[in-house]
Amino acid sequence: MIYPIVLYGDPVLKKLAEDIPEGTDIKELVADMFETMYAASGVGLAAPQIGKSIRLFVIDDTPMMENEEEGVKKAFINPEIIEEDGDDWAFEEGCLSIPGIRADVDRPEILRIRYYDEDWNLHEEEYDDIHARVIQHEYDHIEGILFTDHISALKRRLIKGKLANISKGKVDADYRVRIPSKR
Repeated sequence: MIYPIVLYGDPVLKKLAEDIPEGTDIKELVADMFETMYAASGVGLAAPQIGKSIRLFVIDDTPMMENEEEGVKKAFINPEIIEEDGDDWAFEEGCLSIPGIRADVDRPEILRIRYYDEDWNLHEEEYDDIHARVIQHEYDHIEGILFTDHISALKRRLIKGKLANISKGKVDADYRVRIPSKR
């Protein structure tokens, strides 16, 4: 099932997501989230972006890989970033919930994360480069943080009108969206 993507301005995007009770069968939801992400041509999708305030996100950063590098395709359930390390580096980010807006965001280059997979196996892994970037972006969603929260106040003022339009549904997206004011 393909869910509509919740647009900027919906309170669910700014809320701290809740843990999923261990053992909950969420395989169908994970499959639906991957399907929704692919339908919107995304590389990551967090549960709040489909209106669910739970600690779950999926990524498949394969489209961002170059030179035969392997992408990471996974679901992260109740994740916890244990450590971030390395130099901060800027990279232009966008978001399915904020279509048409992109901005450079500085993030540490390495992270260590603990999470469950959809079979409730516990993992602790380290990621770097683009993999870390995509995970950090999606992790922010379950913390109630958007990439626009990381940009300067000046840049936010410059895009204020565009953000207001997005929250009213005045947006050009080639995927289904859920407009905050129309709930």
